[in-house]
Amino acid sequence: MFGLDFISKTTSHLVKTFENNVRQGQQQVERLLGDTGMMEDTKLSTLTEVSDAYRAMAEDLLLHPLRFASAELTLARKHLGLARYTLARLTGKPTEPVAEAAPDDRRFMAEDWHKHLPFDVLQQAYLINSRAFLDWVSGMEGLRGPGRDQMLFYARQLSSALAPSNYPLTNPEVLRITWERKGMNLLDGARNLVEDLRQNPNLFNVAMTDRSAFEVGGNLATTPGKVVYQNELMQLIQYSPTTETVAQRPVLIVPPWINKFYILDLTERNSFIRWLVDQGQTVFVVSWRNPGPAQKDKGWDDYMQLGPLAAIDAVTEATGEQQMNAIGYCIGGTLLGTAMAWLAKKQRAPIISTTYLTTLLDFSDPGGIGVFINDHSIRGIERAMERKGYLDGRAMAFTFNLLRENDLFWSYWTNNYLKGLKPKAFDLLYWNTDGTNLPARMHSYYLREMYLHNRLVEPNALTVAGESIDLSAVRVPSFFLSARQDHIAKWKTTYRGAHAYGGDVRFVLSGSGHIAGVINPPYKEKYGYWTNEQTLPGSAEAWFEGAEHQPGSWWPHWRAWLATYEGEQVPARQPGDGKLEALEDAPGSYVKVKAADAGG
Repeated sequence: MFGLDFISKTTSHLVKTFENNVRQGQQQVERLLGDTGMMEDTKLSTLTEVSDAYRAMAEDLLLHPLRFASAELTLARKHLGLARYTLARLTGKPTEPVAEAAPDDRRFMAEDWHKHLPFDVLQQAYLINSRAFLDWVSGMEGLRGPGRDQMLFYARQLSSALAPSNYPLTNPEVLRITWERKGMNLLDGARNLVEDLRQNPNLFNVAMTDRSAFEVGGNLATTPGKVVYQNELMQLIQYSPTTETVAQRPVLIVPPWINKFYILDLTERNSFIRWLVDQGQTVFVVSWRNPGPAQKDKGWDDYMQLGPLAAIDAVTEATGEQQMNAIGYCIGGTLLGTAMAWLAKKQRAPIISTTYLTTLLDFSDPGGIGVFINDHSIRGIERAMERKGYLDGRAMAFTFNLLRENDLFWSYWTNNYLKGLKPKAFDLLYWNTDGTNLPARMHSYYLREMYLHNRLVEPNALTVAGESIDLSAVRVPSFFLSARQDHIAKWKTTYRGAHAYGGDVRFVLSGSGHIAGVINPPYKEKYGYWTNEQTLPGSAEAWFEGAEHQPGSWWPHWRAWLATYEGEQVPARQPGDGKLEALEDAPGSYVKVKAADAGG
């Protein structure tokens, strides 16, 4: 009894200490950056989650002292090896390092880290300690699935934040640059910080690209076309033809609204939209509104009715065609799948084929974002959205960046603020930082019904716009494109979603990730893709085992599949020639609204 009482009291004391440390750290960050724009409920939710993580660590330490002692012994051996390494270098003897950074870890690539012994020892000590810490957290007993992933996420954030590369006095490359530039790099870094704070009012985020180098409608999203329809949630763009004849059935693209549609139209050579137009297609694209407080109560039903369903009717008015081919990308594909099930229930068939690009229909494994998918975290987000009316798109972008924090946050922190460098102009990173807000009602539904409860794949588990829906009732032919290195929509999970869909299903796996695996124009001849002509096997592993690798882009392969459903050739259609008048030039006005401006 004494032992259990001692453990209980000691654990309680450790937890209070951890919580105090977390609060102090949060206060220091707020003093440094000022009001970050996070709502109080979100702060408390995050604080509680981090405290819970530290509580579990403290309890594991006390309840499994032998495992901790074994880890300490292993750690001591490595530090003893580091001491021998240090002595060998001091005496001029060649020796192998005790710890080396991973080949893709750019933090310690500079020669300064290895040339100067104190910093060589410092970075090796950091690598030894951080790996031991993460190994210990990974091996904690009683943690399975999401709980373990969340614990590892917070442990990794702490470990990454403490890297010596992030601080000027412990980064030899920064010290050298400071000496060579007589401190001007730190002055330039301060200017960069002030500019980032100005560009992101009330919500700090480090710049990843030179924002002044790009303009939507100037050198991005330049494919000619017209806005031919708009409502409260979207504008519909019809693109101008480049061929004398076009396919009879138009193509409707439903992009994600977590980011903006012009990922499909970045530059002329990389534009999927322009490529489609040049292939003789009449292309329509939904351009989502960047919502603010006024759209707080817009839900998933509204996005379906005012998005793809309204677009389908508008495309018919513009072209006179009763049927069309549809493409959904990421969450746009999830919404398209919802709409297809709803249309099936209504016994309507305006869509003759569907294409899903890196789309989750089954959310059983949500990928890296799964660390935030739990009832406690979602309640915190909901409280914050209830006050503001929406989730700020910049906060969403920052959250995704933390899934690869060293590459997408700390590397830019070091370059921009410590080395005083201006970020390079990179169109993809500009798009990545040009986020959109998410209405409170819609996003709460999406997080709970899709991610948390995974109800979209359950027959009749969801009621949308008055109808219970069932994906297996959809009999339209479909093409699923996933990406092998995708950490947002993991390909094996998208494969399960393809199985939930009715009708003839073609599954193709691209190389690379969520963006590059999709935006892979043929001229690049990169990545390749896998195909399997057999009926979908029961598991993703079985499908891949029977798949064949094909070189180059998946675009021509998909284009050949689409040809079956596009109809005969007809004279090219100019935007505004049908029943819908041209309202303004593409890319329209909705896409140009920034998240900060939309939020008021």
